Amino acid sequence: MSTDSLTSACALTGAEPWLALPPALAIPPGAGAICDGEGARKIGRGAAEGAFTTAPVMVAHASLTARRLGIAPPARSADLLDVLELFAFVRPARFCAPSPSGLALAMGMSEPKGAEAQAEALRHAADGLMRELADPVYPDREAAFTLAETLGRAGWSWAWRVSGALQTQPLRDRQHRGSGLDVWSRLPEWEDEAPRGEAGSAPVDSESARIRLEKLLQASGLDETRPTQSDYAAEAAYAFSPRNEEGRPRFLLAEAGTGTGKTLGYLAPASLWAERNQGAAWVSTYTRALQRQIDRESAALWPDPVERKKKTVVRKGRENYLCLLNLQDMVQAAQLGNGDLIGMALASRWAMHTRDGDMTGGDYPGWLPGLFATGPSHQASAANLVDRRGECVHAACPHYRTCFVEKTIRASRRADLVVANHALVMTQAAFDGARSARGLKQDGETAALKRIVFDEGHHLFDAADSAFSACLSGQEAAELRRWLRGPEGRGRRGRGLEQRLGDLCADNEAATKALQDAVRAAAQLPGEGVSGRIAPASGEVNPVGPIERFLLAALEQLRARTSENASGSGVEFGMECSLRPVTEPVLEAAREAAQALAAVEAPLLALSRHLEDILDDEAADLDGASRARIEGALRGLDRRARMTLPGWRSMLAALEVSSDEPDPDFLDWLSAEAAFGRIMDVALRRHWIDPTVPLEAAVIMPAHGVLVTSATLSDPNADDPFDMARLRTGSARLIEPARTLKVESPFDYAANALVIVVNDLIKDDTRQTAAAMRELFLSAGGGGLGLFTAIRRLKAVYERLGPDLAKAGIPLYAQHVDPLEVGALVDVFRAEQDSCLLGTDAVRDG
Repeated sequence: MSTDSLTSACALTGAEPWLALPPALAIPPGAGAICDGEGARKIGRGAAEGAFTTAPVMVAHASLTARRLGIAPPARSADLLDVLELFAFVRPARFCAPSPSGLALAMGMSEPKGAEAQAEALRHAADGLMRELADPVYPDREAAFTLAETLGRAGWSWAWRVSGALQTQPLRDRQHRGSGLDVWSRLPEWEDEAPRGEAGSAPVDSESARIRLEKLLQASGLDETRPTQSDYAAEAAYAFSPRNEEGRPRFLLAEAGTGTGKTLGYLAPASLWAERNQGAAWVSTYTRALQRQIDRESAALWPDPVERKKKTVVRKGRENYLCLLNLQDMVQAAQLGNGDLIGMALASRWAMHTRDGDMTGGDYPGWLPGLFATGPSHQASAANLVDRRGECVHAACPHYRTCFVEKTIRASRRADLVVANHALVMTQAAFDGARSARGLKQDGETAALKRIVFDEGHHLFDAADSAFSACLSGQEAAELRRWLRGPEGRGRRGRGLEQRLGDLCADNEAATKALQDAVRAAAQLPGEGVSGRIAPASGEVNPVGPIERFLLAALEQLRARTSENASGSGVEFGMECSLRPVTEPVLEAAREAAQALAAVEAPLLALSRHLEDILDDEAADLDGASRARIEGALRGLDRRARMTLPGWRSMLAALEVSSDEPDPDFLDWLSAEAAFGRIMDVALRRHWIDPTVPLEAAVIMPAHGVLVTSATLSDPNADDPFDMARLRTGSARLIEPARTLKVESPFDYAANALVIVVNDLIKDDTRQTAAAMRELFLSAGGGGLGLFTAIRRLKAVYERLGPDLAKAGIPLYAQHVDPLEVGALVDVFRAEQDSCLLGTDAVRDG
């Protein structure tokens, strides 16, 4: 039974000591209120600050509350109880927006309006969560109690109340219970299954797609008939018909206005094809929000959650999933006093209940690490707990059999529907293509990309532009060095190439030498802190190694050919300039940099060939775990030695070409990224002039059927409305022409929407911008979203806008101001209907 289905109906007297809760404090903008046993009442800022800093009090998000009071984020204390932490313990892996309103909605209450209502809702939420723990049917009570005892020893402010509530019912099997932190030893293991085999070629006809759609609508409780949605599903079936020749996929460009019901429209033929052919249909999106929507709507296909988990899999890169080895390292460090043990314990409890271990867009509470003042390196955050640097040791890991990534990979091989993002689909297809060209089998991490739906297809060109680009920057080169050499600072966690592969090469002298040569050559790559050496805030530059000398020369060319900031106040937006004509210092430094990269690439290729020989020569003797470990190592080596490094060297080699004629395929340029008035990184960049060329070669041509859909694909003013869509999706060059479909939205947006274009505003004047936003937000009664291209301007507008909106009782949240990550900010914005939000493009995509 899930914890969010409990009724909280429990025979309690109300006099239990653990139900004696301290007052609840809510600080929405412009007001403050406290709620105790006598009810809720407004209080002034001074009284609110006193209650927050001196008296036992409950809050929702301690750091955000502190910021609104104008004080520093607090450390944990016995007198400061954050109800969000209690929610994370009682309802692990359940959604909650990090605010009093978010807690109220998560607990089934209506949205509280005003400070007093929020304080009262906060107290009711805490009381309800405590009673939930005392409910006789609360699941896995013993494990919860064991962890609560550990949290009590760590000083968690809720611990004794939680333990008391759990002990209202008998506890079984309390012997040898340990600390409750070792979640890695209690997770279920994945099981190997027989390969699924090649998918069939049974077609999906239009009438079957219409019938399946009707059933999906009924299962979703939707009895409305949308003829355009039915027509859309019928036409979408074309992308799931068998192709007649290799390299001639069934390609459909389908525009459907917002409100048509595209998701169920293409899920109908996709699910039919998967059932009939025992294969996986891939649905690729640009945003995480749409991935979650598709996952939710798949419930119409498979209402049973257990079956749906098998049939629908959301695939992301490894850098999105909890690494159990990293969690174990962090927990052990925290137990020795070097970390946030309470945060790690709550992360461990989440890991036991999560659906798939996704920390960046799944069911992990992204607000958890920032509730209190905790150093970034000690937080239970995705930055510390996922494998961002390709350091996975695969089958050599003690937690390999319980690994979330491995579980997801295996689930996707057997799924009917795999949901991913454009970047993963494209990079994986390109990687598979490169392996096939060398006569190797397809990468086992991804099922065959034969039937693909690209939703949010208007982003396909931009996604291809990014996925098939190359970037030699200080940060990218430093990441490669870390992958090869491991962390080089004191007290840093991580595993270098020798730690990951040393034992695989121990019996081969040549392979051992190649490994050692690669690690030694990596010393020429930039280390951490490269921006401080080539663009220090003060003092002289101090580049170390040939790559940093090249980046410094590139920065000097940038400064010579661009204006950093007309006002002289520093770099705000970064810099870009054409690569040619190249200055002599850049040319000389490029030669040295290319030699340094070649010295890294050569031994990596030798090491890769050695591992390939092991797979071939010792195939009969290798067990499954050893084979999986070698294949995982080869994936990492191939991506770097056969794709990244050759790409970097190719860009540097192009500088030697003296021709002034532009490259017909690529565009190269120099750039510098800036933040807070400082240069943060310098890069040499290469993009395809037409990124649909590699998109077509790597993704579209090998596929059997492709559906590209969006609400905005066509140009109604063009002679052929889909001409531009064909160019931007790579379908213009197909031998078999792409089909097109256009269905109108059932909603009359022209009659119900208003677009205001402001053209009399000086955008660099933050006073004018803030005043304009203020009037718009006030006129709308809140619910406004303000997007910025510069963080500095966002902060300046926030400072002017916040007080005015607070007087009207409208909460204002802002990215880079409030101590919340982007996903949590968007969640709060959605939960509080009157709130306003300022942010960058990341907020728009959210």
